[in-house]
Amino acid sequence: MRRFFLFIPLVIFFVMGIFLYQGLQLDPTKLPSALIDKPLPEFRMSSLYDEDRVLTEEDLKGKPALLNVWATWCPSCKQEHAQLNRIKEEGYVIYGVNYKDDRGKAKEWLRRYLDPYSENIFDKTGSFGINLGVYGAPETYVIDAEGVIRYKHVGVVDEKVWAQLKPILQKLENGMEAKQ
Repeated sequence: MRRFFLFIPLVIFFVMGIFLYQGLQLDPTKLPSALIDKPLPEFRMSSLYDEDRVLTEEDLKGKPALLNVWATWCPSCKQEHAQLNRIKEEGYVIYGVNYKDDRGKAKEWLRRYLDPYSENIFDKTGSFGINLGVYGAPETYVIDAEGVIRYKHVGVVDEKVWAQLKPILQKLENGMEAKQ
């Protein structure tokens, strides 16, 4: 019986190794979202640009758009910023969620690197991000004209990712439901 107890740590190590190995096979950009095909969560938050101006989910309706969660402390956000400016130049709407950041730093950052956002929600405490299911910045959502989340991307939006997101937006603009 004593020998049996000697093998317990080995068995536990083996089982843990299997679970950890399976975790290596996961793609972090494919994290599931419970909000796909659901409306944006309700919120009442100030605009990054004007703290006296209150934005709600109603302000993000009217046209299919990207909703990009970003912050000045996020190096990956800086990496994707030039691509977001190119997307804006193509005529697409991008809303920003400035996540757990400093208002002054964020405004200066947008002045320095250009501002791709039509509106920018200031989420100082991260409460809106929590309601969206944000794991961290950057994350980008595709929303339809009614404010329904149709797709979520975790990580940097680069040319390759934009090639995946653009057709979804185009389908939504053409009135076709884009399910992913």
